[in-house]
Amino acid sequence: MPDSPFIHVSVLSQEIIDGLAISPGGHYLDATVGSGGHSRLILGAFPDVRITAIDRDSQAIAAAASNLAEFGPERVRFWQGNFADYPGQKAEFRGIIADLGVSSPQFDLPERGFSFRHEASLDMRMDQTQSLTAAEIINHWSQTALADLFYQYGEERRSRSIAKRIVQQRPFETTTQLAEAIAYSVPPKYRYGRIHPATRVFQALRIAVNEELSSLEKFLDRSPNWLQPGGRIGIISFHSLEDRIVKHHFRDSAILKVITKKPIIPEPEEQSKNPRSRSAKLRFALKNEE
Repeated sequence: MPDSPFIHVSVLSQEIIDGLAISPGGHYLDATVGSGGHSRLILGAFPDVRITAIDRDSQAIAAAASNLAEFGPERVRFWQGNFADYPGQKAEFRGIIADLGVSSPQFDLPERGFSFRHEASLDMRMDQTQSLTAAEIINHWSQTALADLFYQYGEERRSRSIAKRIVQQRPFETTTQLAEAIAYSVPPKYRYGRIHPATRVFQALRIAVNEELSSLEKFLDRSPNWLQPGGRIGIISFHSLEDRIVKHHFRDSAILKVITKKPIIPEPEEQSKNPRSRSAKLRFALKNEE
């Protein structure tokens, strides 16, 4: 375990609390607990509110358990694993939230390999017990498979030239080696723009390593059944692929009613204090009364 504390700044916190319409005695699911920021606010709403907290990352579970210890085991229960695999029961929860994507500590701890801003092994696993890593994908997938991955999950228009350069230069061991190869596979005018040329490729790798989109689809198929009638589900997404999935699942569900016609985004003040919140979008839906 690294010495650095696992501290994640929760986004859209007040908007989540307002949208959940928390009830006294309610049982809520925080499907991506992180360090416990959203759960703390929910638990603070009423003294008899309970939380089931999920995360794939053992470091996050440990941090949340420490940060929420004052509420006691009778009010907070933890479950480590992929939220898509949680064995939820029918009408178990009054409300459900999920804050998708990578937490700040995962980005900021170099050894996790999520960011090209630190030299580290090409890891990117949220669950450190799984075998598939970013290195496995980069060094062993075919050029065509890599190009398709970068285009579909990273929406990278230069996916073919990037994949070609990667296959020519591999094997890669570190994040910075890969980022440099990507930078030199695009025209010079794109190397030093506002967005680093490796940004979309790293997003695509992270999504593939953690099966993020298929897990989200499965979670959204299953989780509405865990809601009590009149209960609410709120999902924070951070890129268009996630937001599209959430929007369509809420809209097409036979048992949910959309309550956010347009996504809620952070206020300018929050965006300025926490730049990583700028791409966040929050959507809510309500379980129909039976």
